[in-house]
Amino acid sequence: MNSQPKLSRRTVLRGLGTVVALPLLEAMLPNTLLAGAAPSKPPVRMAFFSIPNGVNLERWTPQGEGAQWEVPATMQALARYKSEMLVLGGMTLNGGRPLGDGAGDHARSAASFLTGAHPAKTSGADIKNGQSIDQAAAERIGSLTRFPSLELGIERSAQAGNCDSGYSCAYSSNIAWRSETSPLAKEIDPRAVFDRLFGEVGAELDKSRAKRDKYRKSILDFVQEDAKGLHRQLGISDQRKLDEYLYAVREIEQRLVRVDKLGQSKDDESPNYPRPVGVPRDFSDHVRLMFDLIALAFQTDSTRVISFMYANEGSNRSYPAAEVREGHHQLSHHGRDKEKLEKIGRIDKYHLDEFAYLVDKLAQIKEPNGTLLDNSMLMIGSGIGDGDRHNHENLPILLVGRGGGTIKTGRHVRYPTETPLTNLYRAMLERVGAPVKAFGDSTGVLEGLDS
Repeated sequence: MNSQPKLSRRTVLRGLGTVVALPLLEAMLPNTLLAGAAPSKPPVRMAFFSIPNGVNLERWTPQGEGAQWEVPATMQALARYKSEMLVLGGMTLNGGRPLGDGAGDHARSAASFLTGAHPAKTSGADIKNGQSIDQAAAERIGSLTRFPSLELGIERSAQAGNCDSGYSCAYSSNIAWRSETSPLAKEIDPRAVFDRLFGEVGAELDKSRAKRDKYRKSILDFVQEDAKGLHRQLGISDQRKLDEYLYAVREIEQRLVRVDKLGQSKDDESPNYPRPVGVPRDFSDHVRLMFDLIALAFQTDSTRVISFMYANEGSNRSYPAAEVREGHHQLSHHGRDKEKLEKIGRIDKYHLDEFAYLVDKLAQIKEPNGTLLDNSMLMIGSGIGDGDRHNHENLPILLVGRGGGTIKTGRHVRYPTETPLTNLYRAMLERVGAPVKAFGDSTGVLEGLDS
């Protein structure tokens, strides 16, 4: 029996300056699957989500250990995914500590979050940190996808200036580092991400965008003929999957158009965060558009590696949607004040409520051996434990997704304090096919993820 797929996994729909990648369809699978052969596994994806300023640890840390644990207050929006979650205790970032450099824990926590390195204390051009986990993966498996990695966030990155006690703003506003001297600025504009995912490069992309704007066309209008031709070749199941996918693309595009029409909101709660055209004023709208794009990027195998910052480290953003008018950083210095701790808990819950939106998306996307969530590893947490103490041990770390069946989820696992967070990163690199012999301050590959 022919073992070749009827359709290449790299098939795309093309039009003027437009490239629309496709989700994994049955027609892309070898025909031997019809005879009962074991399916080839979809790729494992990984994404990292950074929360600034630490958390309210009492509301974050579950009661109970192993499989006998209770979903804490902060994670209630994820309660239905308890069986897909792995709460990790004891994780430590030694690189975030002063180590003789004095104040600057916020900058160090962001700089070390994905690198495990101790950044050089400087506010000048002589920054020095370490390569981040996402870029270590991109270096090894990035050639397999259209984009080696995506660096996303809500607040703009800065590459210069003094942002924290003599530390460069490059440290506090970037978690992705290509090398020890090269931070990667994150993209905060959903429209720019959309254009990257669905546009050709260079002049063709500019022509496509100009024509779409002039005639108010969707990118799907440019690939309509390609889409119709492909639709006729597919079976009923694949036709339905293709229709659902194209509907999702159009829906995101329509939301981006609405954002452009709304422009600057008069009742904006965050005047200190200037927004370019195309970026939603509402925090939740902004985050969810980004999360929809993350889902599409993973679904189409456009990339397998993503980093995302909810805000720059030390951010003093307020959260009116969570009924918190004070600045986040201001509240994080709570001095054990119950009211401040309660408000920090609300902010933490708000961040995880938004994260649950992405988890929902990935859980609904079917793949041959389960769902996109099953084939992903989503790590969310902070490089600071308690914002008042500025500690870097027993960090709040949550992992969601089964890593292609290699992670035993549904547990709260407490590792010995001082277990390097970078040990987890080495385990994750193995699962995406990019193992390394050493990373940051790792002492080995974290054990116990699969048992």
